[in-house]
Amino acid sequence: MATAIYPGTFDPATFGHIDLIRRAAKLFDKVVVAVAENRDKSPLFTLEERVVMLKEVASGFDNVRIIGFNNLLMACAREQQADTILRGLRAVSDFEYEFQLAAMNRHLDPGIETTFLTPSESYAFLSSALIKEVASLGGDVSEFVPPQVMQALKRAYSAAP
Repeated sequence: MATAIYPGTFDPATFGHIDLIRRAAKLFDKVVVAVAENRDKSPLFTLEERVVMLKEVASGFDNVRIIGFNNLLMACAREQQADTILRGLRAVSDFEYEFQLAAMNRHLDPGIETTFLTPSESYAFLSSALIKEVASLGGDVSEFVPPQVMQALKRAYSAAP
């Protein structure tokens, strides 16, 4: 059975992320969406909140499991018995960084490949950072995020000083 691990911060999850999950669920027997703690990015939502949101929005995929992790990705991939690390490429500018990550990951464990997927064109410009910026300034991002995420963004930014 082929297992892919799709790591990310998912702060918050967007329709671009959901698009990649949907497509990966068709390509792989199992997909593990691994939500990174990633304190360096100062996430808006806690790890637990991001895991819960993703579980809600990805509940329709029978072969997808959502987990949180706070260790090295390759260690998590081994724990999950993943054959492939799934990464999304939105633009050419993403490629150089992703290429470096793939090379380092291959060095750490040559038995785990990296697979790149590009999002649907309608989501190619989306990023969680852009969603947060627009939402924090009162902009409507409801066409880019699931309703559960939209509600969480409203709560987060209405509570901000």
